[in-house]
Amino acid sequence: MKALFLDRDGVINEEKDGSYIFHKDEFIFYENALKALVQLAKKFDYVFIVTNQRGVGRGFMTEAALRDIHQHLIDEVNAAGGKIDSVYFAPSIDSNHSHRKPNVGMALDAKRDFPDIDFRQSVMVGNNLSDMKFGKTMEMKTIFLHTTQAPISLPHELIDEQYDSLYAWSQTVINSPSEN
Repeated sequence: MKALFLDRDGVINEEKDGSYIFHKDEFIFYENALKALVQLAKKFDYVFIVTNQRGVGRGFMTEAALRDIHQHLIDEVNAAGGKIDSVYFAPSIDSNHSHRKPNVGMALDAKRDFPDIDFRQSVMVGNNLSDMKFGKTMEMKTIFLHTTQAPISLPHELIDEQYDSLYAWSQTVINSPSEN
């Protein structure tokens, strides 16, 4: 089964400059991100969010508050006609923690929960090189979004393709004869 793995901040929603998203009212979808998620849900068997959330580990927010934000995200995507099968997050402040990207603990959790995932048919979309390394380590196709930083010169060992936004990439996916 093909899975779409998505980073959250800077991919689906606007990052909060120099801080964290503390509650759902601060969660602002990028323009056309919901539309992209609905379209992409039709092309992938599973859609997952994999997000580093160090603000929890630093005590700036509770895990319950983070879960409320994620429930808001899921509810909005579902209401628009898309789906999010699961959200995985790494609250640790330790960069070496198994679940903090680029480490692959969240991917392994997804595989535990959805054993039929085929990582070689799956895609990781993110806006940081740590997202790209996460995807490459699991043998996924990687899509780099330069929403929060400058485009990276290609070819690049960690990046298969790059786009201005999730919506821009989604248009290539829905308009291509191959599924990804």
